[in-house]
Amino acid sequence: MNTFNPFSLEGKTILITGASSGIGKAIAIACSKMGASLLISGRNAPRLQETLLALEGDNHKQFIGDLTQTEILSAMLEEMPVIQGVVHSAGITKNLPFTFATGEKMEEIMAVNFFAPAELTRMLLKAKKLEKGSSIVFISSVSGVWCAAPGGSMYAASKGAINGLVKGLALDVAPKSIRVNCVNPGVIETHIFDEGIISPEQLEENKKQYPLKRFGTPEEVAFAVIYLLSDASAWVTGSNLLIDGGLTLQ
Repeated sequence: MNTFNPFSLEGKTILITGASSGIGKAIAIACSKMGASLLISGRNAPRLQETLLALEGDNHKQFIGDLTQTEILSAMLEEMPVIQGVVHSAGITKNLPFTFATGEKMEEIMAVNFFAPAELTRMLLKAKKLEKGSSIVFISSVSGVWCAAPGGSMYAASKGAINGLVKGLALDVAPKSIRVNCVNPGVIETHIFDEGIISPEQLEENKKQYPLKRFGTPEEVAFAVIYLLSDASAWVTGSNLLIDGGLTLQ
């Protein structure tokens, strides 16, 4: 039987943030199926436990806590082995016309979407927790890089900052053979729609903007992340992997 698989994650330990739901949960489950040992983090203990139980294999560990708090990051790093990859999936959205934005709201979204993953990455590198040849993957967005939406200026700014960080960071860590990349999804079907902020009619109308006439799934983002974590992408760094159903073609 042919066992050739350049996308295998066997022998790799991967840290995934925001793993208690949505895209982060899908990434964790998919990576476990590819043979990775996982360190998963999230703020919601019961939901993070659900993710842990859904993982294939048994060599996994969870960290519960708010990654915007430096003491949580420090405690996590103390218990963490040397790893071969990290996926920054934790994030929040805030839709608000910019005239109603406040400094407090902007600080909140930047703290979660930019400063927390940036600081975690810095601390991982400083503590030499990322092995030579490791892969760092940020879950960004089409927003703030290729497009934006009404009321989405704060979110776009936080994701645009991530993309800028990736470009410079990729150069800084290239001498260590560490790669840094972004995945930039369009709208993904997650439980965020269950909150009723956007009506079913609005969602259906929004889908028409996509040439493939549907939103993406968390699993489709996970498969892109697996590519960037695996040796299949060994010569890929500083890139934006666009996953948007053709949205930005128009």
